[in-house]
Amino acid sequence: MTRTAIYPGTFDPIHLGHIDIAMRAAEIFDHVVVAIYDRPAKSPLFTLEERMGLAHEAFADYPRIRVDTYDCLTVEFARRIGADAIVRGLRVISDFEVEYQMALTNRQLAPEIEFVCLMTRKNYAFVASSIVKEIALLEGDVTGMVPPHVAEALEAKRIQLDENDKAVPVVSLRD
Repeated sequence: MTRTAIYPGTFDPIHLGHIDIAMRAAEIFDHVVVAIYDRPAKSPLFTLEERMGLAHEAFADYPRIRVDTYDCLTVEFARRIGADAIVRGLRVISDFEVEYQMALTNRQLAPEIEFVCLMTRKNYAFVASSIVKEIALLEGDVTGMVPPHVAEALEAKRIQLDENDKAVPVVSLRD
C-alpha cells in the first residue's frame, strides 16, 4: 500500500526548515506533495509561479517529493490527490497551538486524513519565511537559512523592489 502525505504552506519563500521537514516526511511516506497554497491571507513576496519554481528546484533531486498548488481547503486537496496525511512542521511552542487547532479542525472536516507534526531540527528552529524575507530585503546574509537559488531570488526581488520604490511587505525585526 502506497502512503501519500501533503505538506501544505505558502512557502514564501521555501527555506531550509521547510526542505528538512519535507525530506524527513519522505522517509516516513512513500510520496510527499509539497502543496503551495494559492490564496494566502497574507500578501506573498513571490508570485505563485516563483514559489513553484523555487520549490521545484529545491526538490529536483528527490523523486519521492513533488510540488503542486491548490486553492481550496487543504483537506479537499488531500482527498483530491488521495493523500493519507497532512504533514506540518513545529518550530516553537506557539506553533503547537496553531497546528493543534488546525489538526482538530481538519479532523472534523476529514476524519480519514491523519495529521502529522514533525519537530524541526534545532538549527532551523528560528527560521521562518517572514524573518528570511526581512533579513534578505534589508541586505542581510541568509546563508544557512535558504538554498543558494532562493538567496539569489531574494536578492533579485530586493533589487526589483528598490527599483520600484515599494515598501517591503514583511514584519519588522527592528521593533
